[in-house]
Amino acid sequence: MWRECRPEHVTASALVVDGAGERVLLTLHRTIGLWLQLGGHCERGDSTLVGAALREAGEESGLGGLSIDSRPLLLSRHEILAGGCAGAFHLDVQFLVTADGGTEYVVSEESHDLAWFAMDALPDGVDQTVRNLVRTAQQRVA
Repeated sequence: MWRECRPEHVTASALVVDGAGERVLLTLHRTIGLWLQLGGHCERGDSTLVGAALREAGEESGLGGLSIDSRPLLLSRHEILAGGCAGAFHLDVQFLVTADGGTEYVVSEESHDLAWFAMDALPDGVDQTVRNLVRTAQQRVA
């Protein structure tokens, strides 16, 4: 569960969609340099993965009024190639989070940028894992 566990540890991420279910909020991750869903490592105060994903979504976006579907969207195992976890694998449990309270975000220190994108118009360079996550979210909200 914890960042220091090697070679693998569990993470919790959140694909944030707007209230209409038409757009996703992605972060241009400061360390990785790619557009990704929000999320990250579990902290000692987290009692569930759902809670960790929701906490991360709020911290990284500044959005209030977030709600989370407790059923994971996808599970992902991926190697981290940069930063403090380089060489470790994230076992990422990915959840759908809805921004019910507005869409005005705040860029956190973990991001170069945040932006809303139409689900069918993701930015250039988004990798296939994020595209798969968005496609699964589209099916869930339809």
